[in-house]
Amino acid sequence: MKKPGFVSFSIGIIILLSAFLQKAGTGASTPYPLTYPAYFGHRINIRDDNPLTNEGVALGRRLFYEKRLSANNTISCGTCHQQRLAFTDGRAFSLGFDGTPTKRNSMTLANLLWVRHFFWDGRAASLEAQAMIPLTDLHEMEQSMDSSIRKLEETSLYGPLFAAAFGTDSITKDHILKALTQFERTLISANAPYDRYIRSEYQLDPSEKKGLDLFFGNANAATGDRRAATGGRSVDMATRGAGCGNCHGGPKTFNETYHNNGLDRQFKDSGRADVTGMRYDRGRFRVVTLRNIALTAPYMHDGSLQTLQQVVDFYAGGGNSNPYLDKEIKAVKLFGQDRADLVEFLKSLTGDLPPNVGPPEKK
Repeated sequence: MKKPGFVSFSIGIIILLSAFLQKAGTGASTPYPLTYPAYFGHRINIRDDNPLTNEGVALGRRLFYEKRLSANNTISCGTCHQQRLAFTDGRAFSLGFDGTPTKRNSMTLANLLWVRHFFWDGRAASLEAQAMIPLTDLHEMEQSMDSSIRKLEETSLYGPLFAAAFGTDSITKDHILKALTQFERTLISANAPYDRYIRSEYQLDPSEKKGLDLFFGNANAATGDRRAATGGRSVDMATRGAGCGNCHGGPKTFNETYHNNGLDRQFKDSGRADVTGMRYDRGRFRVVTLRNIALTAPYMHDGSLQTLQQVVDFYAGGGNSNPYLDKEIKAVKLFGQDRADLVEFLKSLTGDLPPNVGPPEKK
């Protein structure tokens, strides 16, 4: 069956972006044709001073895979965010330029267009602010922006690319961050089997459909009882659902909240509390998207769960008790097939990425 494309955003966005370009003074840059499913919603996150352009996105893509941005020219953004793994890297903790593990698991970059606070603890209030941190972090890419600028200036490649994107061949920190984030905002993932189901273009198989019902079902509503095959014994049925949609609701399967899900009894990582200083935020981490979740193992902020089955088992068990455990986290009665069906539904969230997001040809 032929795959349908994204639902195109209206021509109005092109007009709006053109106005932004004039305001930003980016010369002959052309607006990037941003498209996504309308049911994802239009509350997107693009700064007024950094509209998406074809030239800016192309430059950002090249910078994303540019190893000169690391202290010893060995890693790039694309090292820890690989396209084949939905822009994660398959490790519990990524390795920096010097082989030092990062503090937390590498997050997917899919659908950042709708995100407003970044990292597991939400410490960055914009994608541009987020991009700065791994570039300069002591154990990630560990290079000053001045050194990165100098290295790019030493090539004959980047001056014309910056001129095309920003109207000047002057390479600046601001333009590096803007280009990188323009590219990252185009990493929209949709057209999964679940999307085609929403659009009545695909029929979920029985296991996927049961998993969907469990995922969005109310975890607190009992279905009554049933009679065992022998002896007429009354046995509790599974609850109507697992309640996953309470935190991962909506087509994008995430929200801008933080939760203590009971991963730890004693906190190795204080999470959101490191940002807010509030005791009740201990062990809270951002609700991340489940889009492409089948590709992004291992799971959780510490990469401690290796498979989707382990994730489902963990949540079905209600997590580990601790003083700050969210009230939404509680054990639910899910039989073995229920859990298998949930995993099948989660697999149906694996979708497409736009073309031309891998490493560009070397010049």
